[in-house]
Amino acid sequence: MITIFPEKLSTFLKNDEHFLLFPTLLFIFITSWLAWKVFNITRGQKPLPPGPWGLPVVGNLPFLDPELHSYFASLAKTYGPIFKLRLGGKVSVVITSPTVARMVLKDQDVTFANRDVPVVVTAWDYGGHDIVFTPYGAEWRMLRKVCVRDMLGHANLDAVYSYRRQEIRNTVKYFYSRKGSPVNVGEEMFLTVLNVITNMLWGGTIQGKERTNIGAEFRQVVGEVTKLLGKPNVSDFFPYLAWLDLQGAKKQMKVVVSKIDQIFDKIIDQKTQVHGQKGNRKDNGNTESKDFLQVLLQLKDAGDPKTPLTMDHVKSLLVDMVVGGTETTSSTVEFAMAEMMNKPEIMKKAQQELENVAGKNAIVEESHIQKLPYLYAVMKEVLRLHPVLPLMVNHSPSESSVVGNYRIPKGSQVFVNVWAIHRDPSIWENPLEFFPERFLDGKGDYSGNDFNYLPFGSGRRICAGMAMAERMVLFSLASLLHSFNWDLPDGEKLEISEKFGIVLKKKTPLIAIPTPRQSGPACYE
Repeated sequence: MITIFPEKLSTFLKNDEHFLLFPTLLFIFITSWLAWKVFNITRGQKPLPPGPWGLPVVGNLPFLDPELHSYFASLAKTYGPIFKLRLGGKVSVVITSPTVARMVLKDQDVTFANRDVPVVVTAWDYGGHDIVFTPYGAEWRMLRKVCVRDMLGHANLDAVYSYRRQEIRNTVKYFYSRKGSPVNVGEEMFLTVLNVITNMLWGGTIQGKERTNIGAEFRQVVGEVTKLLGKPNVSDFFPYLAWLDLQGAKKQMKVVVSKIDQIFDKIIDQKTQVHGQKGNRKDNGNTESKDFLQVLLQLKDAGDPKTPLTMDHVKSLLVDMVVGGTETTSSTVEFAMAEMMNKPEIMKKAQQELENVAGKNAIVEESHIQKLPYLYAVMKEVLRLHPVLPLMVNHSPSESSVVGNYRIPKGSQVFVNVWAIHRDPSIWENPLEFFPERFLDGKGDYSGNDFNYLPFGSGRRICAGMAMAERMVLFSLASLLHSFNWDLPDGEKLEISEKFGIVLKKKTPLIAIPTPRQSGPACYE
């Protein structure tokens, strides 16, 4: 598309009349542009950030590369750490430096705390009422409080540890049954994380064959939801055409949402019938614990007159947990395993640390994690090199603002290219190398205070599931590494290329062969 234009221009200029007309048109264009610039300056209005030229109406849409994270990084080399694109009727701003990221995520955090909500999300009756897309305000603060205090806090995660342990042990047992045979590591970890999350959400409410059926249904709908959320939609680029739903994306999402509602309604009905909304469920026969759905239903019944938790909120939070926690965690584990297989010396270091802490011919437990600094460094390095949300979830200013001496219009999309920041050679030594040692001695603060390293974001919209993600990734890696050695099938070559999406994924699945490291079958029960 770009190479055709100069040929047309050359043909145009060969005509004598056109040749004389071209300088005139160019003069008029430049004069008009300068007049517009002077007009804005005299009004005291800052200019928009620089950016590539686009076409009328569609703007820069035709020139976008599917691998947006690397495409935006290449544009930053030309246009600087903050630049704009016109995507149809939307202004999008991309930030590619820690200094400018701090201005948005800390200095003007409240202004940029909203989202540009995709049209497909509005297909849900409770779309936009979750912790991801709800506008910043009292409702969002209530949801955030519920997530952090009543669901994903350390005490609550401790209370449902038995669910995580059981599913991880099931996965180890499955890999043991496939010893010596190729397995799809990412796919199996997705199923593991999905089972862990759904167990924590509604615990023992669903049992037996019905539980298996519901798990299979969720695997399907999670895939459909993430696909629709990541698919480019004309309605998002041209909001005035949204009512036409030209690609049928909103209609497709309504079908998916109806499936989710049916699953949730069935589970909620059973929860209230079997246990009662105020009953506690015995966990392992000795301690009382509550699954997350039980907590949410009790909070809904208790009611807050100012900002009540409704059933729509309950369902939206369940969706956030299932959709937001599965692919992010499983993708991180898959990248980590691939990087360590690519550098066997790193895998051996991690395995030796596990033997020293957990013991040989023993089962690794989540309690061992705090004593595994090298494995912790491995996780941090994976999150640096392959951040699960390479552009974070977009931010949208509630009013026009000035960032880095440029005007950011109200309602525009603002993307922070974490992937590019994490690979900036002016920040990181040998940034393309997988080198966990760079994070030893406690380095790598991902709580949002170090703007060189933002795997979970920063500011008010920092990931609410950070503690959960940390536990799941580390416990999964510890179990896979302590239980097995991992090799590629004969003749296969390891590649670690990425595929852009809402969640960054490995372009080709990691197919690997597990070989048991422990001597007794009891370690695989």
